[in-house]
Amino acid sequence: MNTPAAPALALMPAAWREILQYLKMHGEARADALAGHLGITPSGLRQHLAVLGRDGLVQHRELREGPGRPKHLYALTGLADALFPRAYAELTNELLDYADDEDAELVGRLFERRAERRLQGAIGRLEDKPFGAKVAEVARILDEDGYLADFEAMPDGSYRLREHNCMVLGVAKRFGHACSSEIDFLRRALPEADVQRVQHMLAGSHACAYEIRLKA
Repeated sequence: MNTPAAPALALMPAAWREILQYLKMHGEARADALAGHLGITPSGLRQHLAVLGRDGLVQHRELREGPGRPKHLYALTGLADALFPRAYAELTNELLDYADDEDAELVGRLFERRAERRLQGAIGRLEDKPFGAKVAEVARILDEDGYLADFEAMPDGSYRLREHNCMVLGVAKRFGHACSSEIDFLRRALPEADVQRVQHMLAGSHACAYEIRLKA
């Protein structure tokens, strides 16, 4: 059986894009959550899911919670996940392999230069902002870079920043510098904070998440 070709994300109807982005950000979701997010009826949502399922973009599994009919949890397929930006990982890895062959330390220096460029671009946007506004601006910067980022203020005063789409995932699987560069960017952009990674895509999570806490 041939896998259907997926249309470009930008060319899809708005409701389909909303469904796929919601699932990308949450990993899995029930139909009632999706319908509430889109502001449509469950029957209208099911029509969209039927088409997305037919096209190989959405899959579901059953969730049993006590007696009664099982609920369905919906998630993206690999075909749908590939619609989100990946920053040409295959070519990047090839070029980095060449660099690594020429000089074992060169790859590290390249990631350091990238980190410095990102940091310099962020400094002006963060200057003179209160801490919470800085976290919000960092999340905005990451989102603009394609990381599908958001943040949440936690009850204990810390913040949880999440990257639902890793722009360098394919590279990170080959070069550990990519992941260390990401957390280093956050720590340098927010030097007044303690930043810890608490979820990691390479460990099987559907997102990378960071706990950001103002230092005492």
